[in-house]
Amino acid sequence: MNFSPISITFFAYLVVMVAVGLVAWRYTKNFNDYILGGRRLGAVVTALSVGASDMSGWLLMGLPGAVFLSGICESWIAIGLALGTLANWLIVAAPLRVYTETAHNALTLPDYFSHRFEDKSRLLRIISAVVILLFFAIYSASGMVASARLFEIVLDLPYSTALIFGTFATLAYVFLGGFLAVSWTDTIQAAMMCLALIIAPVAVMIDLGGFTATVEQVRSVDPTHLNMLQGQTFIGVISLLAWGLGYFGQPHILVRFMAAKNASVMPRACKISMIWLIFSLSGAVAAGFFGSAFFSAHPDLGKAVAENHERVFMILSTTLFNPWIGGILLSAILAAVMSTLSCQLLVCSSVLTEDFYRVFIRPHAAQRELVWIGRLTVVAVSAVAILIATDPNNLVLSLVSYAWGGFGASFGPIIILSLLWKGVTRNGALVGIIVGALTVLVWHQGAWWGMYEIIPGFVLSFIAIIVVSLLDPNKPSATMIETFDKVQHRLEDVKKQLA
Repeated sequence: MNFSPISITFFAYLVVMVAVGLVAWRYTKNFNDYILGGRRLGAVVTALSVGASDMSGWLLMGLPGAVFLSGICESWIAIGLALGTLANWLIVAAPLRVYTETAHNALTLPDYFSHRFEDKSRLLRIISAVVILLFFAIYSASGMVASARLFEIVLDLPYSTALIFGTFATLAYVFLGGFLAVSWTDTIQAAMMCLALIIAPVAVMIDLGGFTATVEQVRSVDPTHLNMLQGQTFIGVISLLAWGLGYFGQPHILVRFMAAKNASVMPRACKISMIWLIFSLSGAVAAGFFGSAFFSAHPDLGKAVAENHERVFMILSTTLFNPWIGGILLSAILAAVMSTLSCQLLVCSSVLTEDFYRVFIRPHAAQRELVWIGRLTVVAVSAVAILIATDPNNLVLSLVSYAWGGFGASFGPIIILSLLWKGVTRNGALVGIIVGALTVLVWHQGAWWGMYEIIPGFVLSFIAIIVVSLLDPNKPSATMIETFDKVQHRLEDVKKQLA
């Protein structure tokens, strides 16, 4: 292990994150505090924590690497994500905040589904919880791979050691402070990520003589890098844009809406979140795009990128800046990884504790007991994800795309329909979740027609929910319809207050 300015900066950043966890520990009085922060997040923290929990290590590693390799045509992903984020804020955010509170103060998505559809059999709770644990094991592994690669480079550690070290860094503050620690650190991390993604491309342009000179350098390397449609088919473009569909079903993002102080903070939070997202995605695309020009002008540095194209941002940060500044920029990658990984671990913990332990094992468990069970399950989930991440050849973007598609197809359609249509039945919801998950699992193995698995999964799940609900003899009860109408009235009141 080396102790360069970069590594010292890293350690300082980690100390700050753990300190935030210790402060959050003091404010965590019960299980509601541990997994939802007592539903008291304001607009700024809600907005930035949504962004930070969404954009994991792939934002500073996977996306710049993909653009570096293939050119600006990979930016269709960024366009799809921006559109999906906006739609999620406009369609889901406020209704989900109101509905989860109205539906017996639901703390998790399985808890919400169970109360929303009055599922006495608990089958809906179990199936949705299993889907969350399945895909989050894959998603969490992507974050651990990203953090391990980072520690591997910065601290000169073997991959296996870096994997343990990186996981422990995140685990520490999640274990201590729960949701509040995750949300507060997300706010810091979101600011770091955005700043780093603005600074790095600007530094490349300055090094190469300005924007025009940099673009010409890219053109001289490979003119196709400037073509938005290069190598893309119609299905390919649709598949990249379809990443936006995933937002409707991501538990670690949806839980941020559930934790907001109230529905009236959503419009302001939406504006803040979209501004942050546009700057961050644009910076990530620019880092990869301009990076191809930089490494062609500095071929001695290009060898490291040739070995792994997801190191583009890392090498730009360590090459173009003073080691202390470079350390801060590299800490932004760690921030991106830790922000998403911490949310994923916490969601898995809440599902295991709220939807399994409290429902099936200890229905009358005390609040203090639930908090500690939540902390222990964070450790258990981390151990499983580490096993998946032990292969250093895993690509961050491929792991993320699999889990992202799984969540989007499984939960996206039912989240939308449960908030907008009172006619959804319990059986429709159950079949929709199963169809979405199975379609992604099967389609991913075949990758037919080069189509991203979220598209058939989302469409088939949506159709299944509607068809089964219309044919289901067990229609929504009077209580379900009454609750749905109550939520709509509350949302109308919020709109009038904001008008």
